[in-house]
Amino acid sequence: MQATRPDDAALVARAREGDTQAFEELVRAHTRAVFGHAVRFFGSPDPAEDVVQEVFIKVYRSIGSFDGAASFSTWLYRVTRNTCLDMLRSGKHRPTPVDPTSVSLTSPGDLADEVALSASVEAAMASLAPEDRDALNAVTLFGLSYAEAAEALGVPAGTVKSRVFRARRILASQLGLEGGGS
Repeated sequence: MQATRPDDAALVARAREGDTQAFEELVRAHTRAVFGHAVRFFGSPDPAEDVVQEVFIKVYRSIGSFDGAASFSTWLYRVTRNTCLDMLRSGKHRPTPVDPTSVSLTSPGDLADEVALSASVEAAMASLAPEDRDALNAVTLFGLSYAEAAEALGVPAGTVKSRVFRARRILASQLGLEGGGS
């Protein structure tokens, strides 16, 4: 999970003044979240790499217009989500369809089992409804609060909570991680 970093504000301020080292620190701190969202959006690492590059080019070009009204993570989430949607609309990349019934279940043991489990998690993520996946990504990858995610997604906080709950319930079910009573 990408927690909101208190030093993001200081790094953004320095990057706005032209400090390339501060910008590089922001990139290093947030690349994993951007890449993770893009992989889950497209279902493949290839377009995700393009998204990461495009997102940080956009951030570099527009960091001067970042007003700090929202946290940097919230703003970056919006840029990432919009970049994914723009690439989808342009036809450059298409999400990889996943049949949710084909998700294989494994238990981690050795490295091969971990890789298979990771693939299963990504396949299960790809099977979520896009609005549920977006809400879950905003909260877990970008570390946004429900209120921040609601603002970024343009929906009420209660809607974000229910989408995250639904996404987690579906993932637990598909990955065989349900508790005894459910």
